[in-house]
Amino acid sequence: MADPGAGPWRGTAGRLTGLGVSQGRAAGPLIRMAGPPALPAPRGVTDPGAEAAAIGKALEAVAADLNRRAAGTEGEAAEILEALAMIADDPMLREDAEAQAREGLDAAHALDAAFGRHREALAALGGYLAERAADLDDLRHRAVAFALDLPMPGLPAPGHPYVLVAEDLSPADTAGLGPDVLALVTERGGPTSHTAILARARGLPAVVACAGALAVPDGTVIGVDGGTGEIAVGLTAQEAAKVAEEGRARAVRLAASEGPGRTADGHPVKLLHNVGSAADLRPGAEGVGLFRTEFLFLDRKLAPSYEEQVSAYAEVFGQAGHVIVRTLDAGTDKPLPFLGLPEEQNPALGVRGLRVDRLLPEVLDTQLDAIAAAARQTGTRPWVMAPMVTTLAEASSFARRARARGITQAGVMVEVPAAALHAARLLQEVDFLSIGTNDLAQYTFAADRQHSALADLLDPSQPALLELIAMCARAGREAGKPVGVCGEAAGDPLLAPLLVGLGVTSLSMAPVCVPLVREALARLTLEECRERARAALE
Repeated sequence: MADPGAGPWRGTAGRLTGLGVSQGRAAGPLIRMAGPPALPAPRGVTDPGAEAAAIGKALEAVAADLNRRAAGTEGEAAEILEALAMIADDPMLREDAEAQAREGLDAAHALDAAFGRHREALAALGGYLAERAADLDDLRHRAVAFALDLPMPGLPAPGHPYVLVAEDLSPADTAGLGPDVLALVTERGGPTSHTAILARARGLPAVVACAGALAVPDGTVIGVDGGTGEIAVGLTAQEAAKVAEEGRARAVRLAASEGPGRTADGHPVKLLHNVGSAADLRPGAEGVGLFRTEFLFLDRKLAPSYEEQVSAYAEVFGQAGHVIVRTLDAGTDKPLPFLGLPEEQNPALGVRGLRVDRLLPEVLDTQLDAIAAAARQTGTRPWVMAPMVTTLAEASSFARRARARGITQAGVMVEVPAAALHAARLLQEVDFLSIGTNDLAQYTFAADRQHSALADLLDPSQPALLELIAMCARAGREAGKPVGVCGEAAGDPLLAPLLVGLGVTSLSMAPVCVPLVREALARLTLEECRERARAALE
């Protein structure tokens, strides 16, 4: 969806279309990212031990480089880089590559083969892990380059502002983007790829799944609309200057945006932030609507202790005021190594979210104990919700366990149609609902949320999805309990008024999205929001 203040491209000769994943518009000369290092022909190996040593040095160098990059950044970018460094340092990966060397492959080809095997294993699992399999490509390219004594792949540095175009971007590259990068365009990727996540966190316009982008010659001036997914090819200097001027005016306008969320006639709508740790906290919102606690421990091979969890939660509670905590949203599709969950045939439909409690109840018990202790320590009253709740029994059990520890506000996430259909019954057991539109769309339309070719099915404005949201909001209104949205739809300035019109009471989003949503709501009365919602449902 587009920035409401932006108009269509005009006067341009060529167009490409992809999936807009980060709001904003920018224009500048296109620079394509160089491809991976080319593997030479295999060479004869006379000393497998030396090749094994070279493999170890390459993987250690990649891990050290990623950890260095992580130390130079913060928030989600640092967490993602640390997780990648852990993969490069994985003993199983190293052992696999060394086994290839013992069979006669040189270090570079052994690394290439080992990474290929691990990538295939992840891709076969589908869902979230299939998306993460692409991250292994970057690690492979870096390790192979080191083994060949070549520079590690990296970002172009033309010495002037530019639009970066690539087949795909690794987390390491996305996290290292400098101020000279005006926008991102990739031929691969999806709405939950690391490129999309980090671009949104930085407020950088981005379009993914844009076929044909790499065929445009370097130096061609292009315009990027991160809302509509439209790429204008061959802009004139005058057209590009106008886009830049609009971008500067937009930045000034949004920087001045402040205050609580409300419609033009004063109806309040809480605008909240999604965060993964205290490092993600930013001013400009009314609290935290989604504290993704699993982001604190993505790279952990050992379970975090009770004391570690208390400290991490207290750091957020003490700074943010109102906080809604999501208990660990992990499983075989979003693995946390310390859980040691077995592999599954279909992880997106398997043991994830609250379902992990069926196998490891002590994990949730410890987390709830730590949240309660952090609340006492900071004198705050966080709300706590469980992910992937499906039945009334699950909701009731979770609320009972939370309240037994003194947590006064216990809620659940609505991510599957079964929960939406029974929203009224769920609210008899819990104090609030938070709708995760990303997963709710995936399960409603039986469409993999990573599949860019199914983007139309995953569009949050689909009437069937809006009807499920309306059911939840209606149940909340009748029960006198809040119902919020914390999926990507909450941060879309065109969808936000629809959600408010349906009856949603709060919207939680990436911090960079708050000014646009605040501005969009301030233009419309509550009745106008309701009219838009009725039109969308029909």
